Amino acid sequence: MTFADPTQSATAPAAAAPAAQPARVRDVRLDFFRGLAMFIILFAHTPGNFLTSWIPARFGFSDATEIFVFCSGMASAIAFGATFDRAGWLLGTARVIYRIWQVYWAHIGLFFATAAMLAFLTNLDATTRNYWGQLNLWMLFVEHSEGLWETPDMLFRFMTLQWVPNLFDILPMYMVILAMMPVVIVLGDRHIGLLAAASLIIWFLAQRKFTESLGLPYLNFTAEPWVGNDDWQRRWFLNPFGWQLVFFTGFAFMRGWLPKPPVNALLMGIAAFFVLANVPLSNIGVREFGFDWAREWRVDNRQWISKSDFGLLRYVQFLSLAYLAWVIAGDKGHRLITKGTGLAARVWQRTLAIILRVGQQSLAVFVVSIFVARFNGFAMDMLGRDTGTVLAVNAFGCGCLIFTAYLAGWFKTTPWKPKVTR
Repeated sequence: MTFADPTQSATAPAAAAPAAQPARVRDVRLDFFRGLAMFIILFAHTPGNFLTSWIPARFGFSDATEIFVFCSGMASAIAFGATFDRAGWLLGTARVIYRIWQVYWAHIGLFFATAAMLAFLTNLDATTRNYWGQLNLWMLFVEHSEGLWETPDMLFRFMTLQWVPNLFDILPMYMVILAMMPVVIVLGDRHIGLLAAASLIIWFLAQRKFTESLGLPYLNFTAEPWVGNDDWQRRWFLNPFGWQLVFFTGFAFMRGWLPKPPVNALLMGIAAFFVLANVPLSNIGVREFGFDWAREWRVDNRQWISKSDFGLLRYVQFLSLAYLAWVIAGDKGHRLITKGTGLAARVWQRTLAIILRVGQQSLAVFVVSIFVARFNGFAMDMLGRDTGTVLAVNAFGCGCLIFTAYLAGWFKTTPWKPKVTR
């Protein structure tokens, strides 16, 4: 498909027209699955939400976090890779730093907005729960008798990412992974083998059980630096040095360093086997099917399925699931797009448009989802948790995400700027 130059007259000679450039067709699968992940993350972070028991994470080792991080890697290859190619390494790095700066302030704003809301909800006369205590924010609200922390010191530690509170770990992880990108660009452009080796070595050093058994340094950041005993020291729950593996896998696929996997029955069968074989070992297998042996297996093999360090079996299961979803959706997601005119087709077209918009504005939507999820937990505490109420509260949360996506998209069009006319 080509576009003619709009400045050329329809009767102008063909030789006078500039060479037409092929239009870039956007792969809707990226925005679609990222949009789905945003809704799942909202459900998963809402306290006391029975929908959490049935999200995809309960059927396997991986969850919506893998979708978010993998798709973010793919989106980063599109957004930043072109800058490195067009403007060079220095300006490409500058753009990455600017993005880190944006994510940093999103993290800061999200935390203080959420902490303020939880403090307000805790002080309501109708409230019998300590909502800021649920997120272990005692360091902000309670003076320690032994002087291990003071509020001004805690604020400084939070602003410098020394203290990463519960629930507020995904954006710091994302910032660290983004900071690796300039080096990854150099390695990947030289040879994919160099990048693969570096990524795997970093991932291995982020596996705490393995490094401790071999006497190697464990790569992760401390989350509560005032805890002196390393055995009791909490680390970043989402270890960026482990999670970079799935991020840069998505990055490498979209960058073209890794070829698209072939679509054939053998590969689909292998992927389906890994996905289905995982179900008995999953939360559903233990909870619904009563596989007690699976519970024991999960305890004995915790490091292989660790969400914190991104265990290897999570990676294998996620890639298998992602491959099947990639095949089912079709090339560039053409099976997701229907051109029918019936009622069902129109409803799906509208639903798809909404999901895609949410996926396109993932940072803004994610920030709002964490805030809304905590409020929704409070709403259920006040209104009850019967089926109708829970569904209504979740629908309200989804509405907030959709509104945020469309509002963020509108702002990005800069409607206040004068329109350029020719």
